[in-house]
Amino acid sequence: MSKPTAVFLKVQFKAVFLVLLLSHASSQFHGAQEQAILVKLKQYWQNPSSIGHWMLSSNSTNHCSWPEVTCINNSVTGLYLANKSINGTIPSLICELQNLASIDLNYNNIMGEFPKTLYNCSKLEYLDLSQNYFVGTIPADIDTLSRLRYLNLIVNNFTGEVPAAIGSLQELITLQLVKNQFNGSLPHEIGNLSKLEILGLADNSEFEPSKIPSSFKNLTKLKTLWMSGTNLVGEIPDFIADMTALEILDLSSNRLTGEIPNALFLLKNLKEIHLFNNKLFGEIPQVIRASNLTAIDLSQNHLTGRIPSDVGKLEKLSSLVLFFNKLSGEIPESIGQISRLTDVRLFGNRLSGTLPRDLGRYSMLERFEVCSNRLTGTLPKHLCDGGKLLGVIAFDNNLTGELPTSLGNCNSLLRVEIGRNGLTGSIPGGLWLSLNLSMLTISDNMFTGELPRRVSDNLSRLDISNNRFSGEIPIEVKLWRNLDVFYASNNFFNGTIPRELTALPSLSTLLLDQNQLHGSLPSDIVSWKSLRTLNLSKNQLSGQIPEAIGFLPSLNQLDLSGNQFSGQIPSQLGLLKCTDFNLSSNHLTGNIPKEFNNGAYSDSFLNNPGLCATTAKVKLHICGSQRNSNLSYPRDLIWISSIAVFVLCSLVSFLVTKFCWKRNHVLDSKWELVTFQMVTFTTKDILLGLEDQKNKIGAGGSGEVYRVDVSGHDDFVAVKRIRNKKRPERELDKEFQAEVMTLGRIKHSNIVKLMCCMSSEDSKLLVYEYMENGSLYQWLNKHRTSGIILDWPKRFGIAVGAAQGLCYMHHYCSPPIIHRDVKSSNILLDSEFNAKIADFGLAKMLIKQGKPATISAVAGSFGYIAPEYARTKRINEKIDVYSFGVILLELTTGRKPNRGDEHRSLAEWAQHYYVEGHSISDALDEDVKEACHLNQMCNVFKLGLYCTRALPSLRPSMKTVLQILLQNGHPPDYQSKNAENLKDRSTLCDDIVYSV
Repeated sequence: MSKPTAVFLKVQFKAVFLVLLLSHASSQFHGAQEQAILVKLKQYWQNPSSIGHWMLSSNSTNHCSWPEVTCINNSVTGLYLANKSINGTIPSLICELQNLASIDLNYNNIMGEFPKTLYNCSKLEYLDLSQNYFVGTIPADIDTLSRLRYLNLIVNNFTGEVPAAIGSLQELITLQLVKNQFNGSLPHEIGNLSKLEILGLADNSEFEPSKIPSSFKNLTKLKTLWMSGTNLVGEIPDFIADMTALEILDLSSNRLTGEIPNALFLLKNLKEIHLFNNKLFGEIPQVIRASNLTAIDLSQNHLTGRIPSDVGKLEKLSSLVLFFNKLSGEIPESIGQISRLTDVRLFGNRLSGTLPRDLGRYSMLERFEVCSNRLTGTLPKHLCDGGKLLGVIAFDNNLTGELPTSLGNCNSLLRVEIGRNGLTGSIPGGLWLSLNLSMLTISDNMFTGELPRRVSDNLSRLDISNNRFSGEIPIEVKLWRNLDVFYASNNFFNGTIPRELTALPSLSTLLLDQNQLHGSLPSDIVSWKSLRTLNLSKNQLSGQIPEAIGFLPSLNQLDLSGNQFSGQIPSQLGLLKCTDFNLSSNHLTGNIPKEFNNGAYSDSFLNNPGLCATTAKVKLHICGSQRNSNLSYPRDLIWISSIAVFVLCSLVSFLVTKFCWKRNHVLDSKWELVTFQMVTFTTKDILLGLEDQKNKIGAGGSGEVYRVDVSGHDDFVAVKRIRNKKRPERELDKEFQAEVMTLGRIKHSNIVKLMCCMSSEDSKLLVYEYMENGSLYQWLNKHRTSGIILDWPKRFGIAVGAAQGLCYMHHYCSPPIIHRDVKSSNILLDSEFNAKIADFGLAKMLIKQGKPATISAVAGSFGYIAPEYARTKRINEKIDVYSFGVILLELTTGRKPNRGDEHRSLAEWAQHYYVEGHSISDALDEDVKEACHLNQMCNVFKLGLYCTRALPSLRPSMKTVLQILLQNGHPPDYQSKNAENLKDRSTLCDDIVYSV
């Protein structure tokens, strides 16, 4: 090698070495710089403990080993910070990570508007901001993030229009906008996203009524279309059948009409089709060739005709849900041979013929619900062969024969409801003892046999009424410890009512009427602390009525008629507050207790010749009088009539004078009107509506509420009048101003809308939107008194809506607002049962967020008042959280807020109940508890416990409360990688624990 060449190579080597050295130094510097940025980011978010390990290190690449950070070539490309309890906003310094391509901030407490600071992240491709508290609109220039491939904004509070610029994000593959508060029309520009595979617009019910945009036919790569609850109208467009890549189609809970397009069931890639809760009609297409279908849900429509026989050819089908339609004909026999079938729900149709005999034979059937049809024949004997069956729900049919013996070996069963059929024979012995059985309803059949000595430890509801059971009630009934409801009317039971029956602590309803029972009632009846209904009528019971019945604290229905009871009615029965009370057709004597001497009990004592009353309002002779009155009839009648006519005329004159004065006074008063919304009515329209007392729909401590038709065409508003001369004017003004200040400046879909206010010298009027379904209190009270049921899905939706309203007040109003009187009567329901917070007369603005304020007097309603509020008069947001927790306990248990038991409020009772280790499932309202909702009800009960902790510092914020509710109630997100974050993660009712 020549010397010049050697020198050249030496110089070249040094140059390369120098370049490598500089590159390494630059890499080290860049790594240290990114590490510093991450630490600053942690500090900006106030050092959440979940990322406490983010600390500066001498190792410049140490941050690349942190589990939340992804690096390529020692440079940060991804941040995965889901569920890290991050608060505040997203700072601009995040984009100083120059190679950042992925940001996942799902399920945190981030607030504010859409973070435009992210526009500086020039390489951003993946953005997940779901399940946070963002508000406002999506920016019109969102297409600045031109490289986005994944955008997830699920479960936030975004409002307004979805901007047209969304259609310019040409790289988008996934777009999720589910569960926000968008309005306006559906964005047809989405049809420009040619690469889109997943589109979620569901649960945005405030979209304007619209059809599926025709531009969507251009989404030829779309695999998932999730548009449930988006206010869709019209027919399902034919072009959907041309979207050949579709795998999941969910258009449920809309107002779609017309027939289901035939071609829809020819899509070979289609796996799931959900069209439930629309207004579709016509027949289900008879030709089904979507060979990949795993789930069909067409329930709650108006579909007619037969179930297509082609359904039996769908080898991958696991769920067939067609309930609440008008389907007729037989169920195809081939359905029983589908090996993956786990869910069959066909109830509420007009189906006839026999059930497929192979149902359950080749598959692990879990749900079998065919009630309210016209089915005949026997129940299939293989239903529980797979050992997974949760329920046999087949009531209201024409089924005959005996129960399959295999049901006696089915320990997975939770419910058996087969009432109102023609079934015969005895109950398989093993069924009574099925380990998990909580409900057995076999009424209105022709079953025979005797009651078993033992039943399942979980059995809480037993209905065997209107059968042919016989024999005595066994003394082992004392072992049925969890029994809550026992219906055994109209059978052939004989013998006495055993004393052991009174040992059931949870018994709330006992019906033994129309049997052949005799003897006296047990003396230990006072131990029935939970009993609400007792019907022993039409037996041969005798002896005296026990005084102890009068001390049953919860009893409100008592029927002992048609027996042979004798002696006097114990005066203690007057302590009862019964809405249904019947002692007729016995041999009772003496005076009835004074509490029953009124017209409400006019028919309660018929056919007891030895009884008397002190008033003619009860259909008994008057005590101490003869049957034939000695009154000088003609003379006295004329005298009484003359007085009556004089009094009537005077009263009419007074009322006419008062009405005329009131009308002139009201209409002539000077009224000051302040509007907060655009209104089409006048002051006169409102005032005229207040004159008719028929319009009065409620009254409270601060005034009366009227329903006023302001147009004459059922265009109603609600008017609250505050006028009470007994209270100082200054106090009235304070209350009036509080409500006006609060409602006049906030607008939220879960807060009642204040349209205007009116003031005169002696009255204050607040005019609100009218809520067609009244208050939650009214519905819960209907449930308690008349059995009208507000089902669990509606209850849960009400809980979520109310939580959203309170969350907005606490976290997004400045200053935040404390309601101070959260209760079921202040949660109003519109025609769709959407919940709205109302009655802000006690609302208090917090001057400094998080700082407790002190008020001069405790206000609120007993049962809902937080203990520290009653004790110290100091308030912060946590007193509303406590009250909301009581509402959650009301919704789940059906109990009243001020009476969990005879000694404690509902919140106190629930806390003790849980701490003592009792089963939560047993505390739930039996009338709404179903297997499919059990986990959710349990979790909401526990959330109620969490909210009603004694120490306010241990209660969650309303933001956390809302997140927990949404986590436990959001429909499965079967489209995206975030599915597990949106599902109810619990598997068993008692698995999720909130420390109490």
